[in-house]
Amino acid sequence: MRNQMSPSMFVLVYLILVLNGQSITTIAKARSNVRIVYLGEKPRDDPKLIQDSHHDMLATVVGSKEIASGLMVYSYKHGFSGFAAKLTESQAQQLAELPGVVRVIPNSLHKLQTTRSWDFLGLSPQSPNNILHNSKMGDGVIIGVFDTGIWPESKSFGDDGLGPVPSRWKGICISGDKFNATTNCNKKIIGARSYIDGFLAEYGQPLNSSRDREYLSPRDANGHGTHTASTAGGSFVGNVSFRGLATGTVRGGAPRARLAIYKVCWNILGGQCAAADMLKAFDDAIHDGVDVLSLSIGSSIPLFSDVDERDGIATGSFHAVARGIAVVCGAANDGPSAYTVHNTAPWILSVAASTTDRAFPTPITLGNNKTLLGQALFTGKEIDFTGLVYPESTGLDSTAGSSCEALKLDKTSVAGNVVLCFTSMARQISFIASTVVQEAGGVGLIVAKHPRDILTSCVADFPCIEVDYEIGTQILFYIRSTGNPLVKLSPTKTIVGMPVSPKVAYFSSRGPSSIAPAILKPDITAPGANILAATTALDPLMDGGYAMRSGTSMATPHISGIVALLKALHPNWSPAAIKSALFTTAWQTGPSGLPIFAEGSPQKLANPFDFGGGIANPNKAADPGLVYDMGTTDYIHYLCAMAYNNSAISRLMGQSMACPSKKPSILDVNLPSITIPSLRDSITITRTVTNVATSKSIYRAVIEPPFGIMISVNPNVLEFNSTVKKISFRVTISTTHKVNTGYYFGSLTWINGVHAVRSPLSVRTEVLQSNAADY
Repeated sequence: MRNQMSPSMFVLVYLILVLNGQSITTIAKARSNVRIVYLGEKPRDDPKLIQDSHHDMLATVVGSKEIASGLMVYSYKHGFSGFAAKLTESQAQQLAELPGVVRVIPNSLHKLQTTRSWDFLGLSPQSPNNILHNSKMGDGVIIGVFDTGIWPESKSFGDDGLGPVPSRWKGICISGDKFNATTNCNKKIIGARSYIDGFLAEYGQPLNSSRDREYLSPRDANGHGTHTASTAGGSFVGNVSFRGLATGTVRGGAPRARLAIYKVCWNILGGQCAAADMLKAFDDAIHDGVDVLSLSIGSSIPLFSDVDERDGIATGSFHAVARGIAVVCGAANDGPSAYTVHNTAPWILSVAASTTDRAFPTPITLGNNKTLLGQALFTGKEIDFTGLVYPESTGLDSTAGSSCEALKLDKTSVAGNVVLCFTSMARQISFIASTVVQEAGGVGLIVAKHPRDILTSCVADFPCIEVDYEIGTQILFYIRSTGNPLVKLSPTKTIVGMPVSPKVAYFSSRGPSSIAPAILKPDITAPGANILAATTALDPLMDGGYAMRSGTSMATPHISGIVALLKALHPNWSPAAIKSALFTTAWQTGPSGLPIFAEGSPQKLANPFDFGGGIANPNKAADPGLVYDMGTTDYIHYLCAMAYNNSAISRLMGQSMACPSKKPSILDVNLPSITIPSLRDSITITRTVTNVATSKSIYRAVIEPPFGIMISVNPNVLEFNSTVKKISFRVTISTTHKVNTGYYFGSLTWINGVHAVRSPLSVRTEVLQSNAADY
């Protein structure tokens, strides 16, 4: 008889895959015969003719149209031109040599990356004068979500009070396994598709051959997609909590926006997404008429280049942005190390994750009547005074058997007691350790670890309370000082506002960009820690259909929802204008007015490589005063500055392009930031700002120079009127440093008495530099 996985083991595996580090792990890349044949911008507007040309091209290599039809996986014919097909190495080589083929590359796998967060961002529905109301809560805007699908029965996707589906919408809902397009789509979920052919070619097995449940349809088996979709555009649902904590009204950032679901990730080992599938989803989304695309998906370090279709996201998003669709992506969960940020193309809005001003203090009372505070999601009955044990090691390794990840417990000494353990692991370990303690008969767990605000909920209200090393050491000293150590564990409380201050989350990936350090990444930060949102009925950690999750995956839909509000308020703004508005108006301080810190070892003041412009301030972004706008010409400037191949750029653009003989400077890309990775001599860069406020206005430059850096701006006064909408200025930067340095930070802010348009400055001096540093 086939072995069955026990419920506890299922939950354990689920947690390892989904919560360990707030990132979905990837499987080893199998050898695949699926190739993506990328042809660049579509040559004509007739999708049928484009598709026929793809079959004709493939037929010239494989021998007939019948064989070509059987080998074809996808035809990309709306946003760009190309196809995915099952090819041998020699066939792929033959196609690569045909006229019009930009490149032929293998398919690749990518991985997946509330009640308080919206109020924290200033979008309370009780306030009549914020962007939420001024934008009619995003009514009429369509948010496309690339993820693991959706659980349509969730109350977060109810369509009460919504008007007709926008007439411009061209998308569809497609029925499938446990998903009925007629009953599961409504005026909230207006589109639902799934894409699996590219993934199955990599996986090489039937969909449900693993123990991971999955549906061959837009239905979500993982919970990740449902969580992100409800965070971006979910409807109002009152009186939601997680086991009595974080009680309030759950909703998305744009609660009246419509959702288009593109299931590109599959619940195999936690979540896998194929580049071929994502490119097809981009192609369809462009055709369907979405306004915003939200992708909580990343790849891995080292990154693919911006023009390498194996990325899938960079290529597809370029075509989307060229058509006015804002693309919002997670920065990834590989922090706090530098150079770990993903989705670094300048046309993508890359999102880091922060905590909010909410905490879950949990009292720990020792037998000496000293009370210490940990953090937990414990809502069970109080554990009255009982024994407290630390599994001391006796061998050569003083921590063997006592670290949280390798606990070796004596059931006789643990039964009925609370266990203390220490861990140096950055990833979440509390759930795994609590399972070991439970099996040994323990009644509670205290985990001492690096300070972080990401919490793990343990099954069946088993208390697993997290403390920092300082408090953990105090508890250990108490245990060692008495023959009968006791402890009482009290239920968790919820507090919001002061004295809790937001921080950049420990896991959030940090800049600089490993591809182009002069392009500041991430762009912006939003809440991504302990976010309560909708999930599937299969989620073992859900409570009433809602669950807490953490990651830049959760921060990304916060920004997607805000972008939807801005799009409703300013329908003619470009994706770059929206990014600039968010970037230049962001918070650098918490509600207390104190600077924002970044979690790490140790914690430090956050800088632009941690949070980009800062934590998003939606209400200020609605009226930024000036924007640093960009379009296709600016992105070509960037691609040429990166020395990418002329033919690849030409095919991407759909027309012949030749970069200038003198490589343009990447420092002149019109970003709302200035980042100089290698300053030696004085350099001058150019920026252009566009006035989007009252026609007559005068702005003056305020400079906070980085340490040892001299900055001058010309002109330092910008005067706009009814005929002058755009003004360029030059910034000259020099250094007094005579040695190589790390990065120093400052800012350039344009002020007019109403608006403060802030650009961060990040400068590193390199007296000795290589040719690679020639900007």
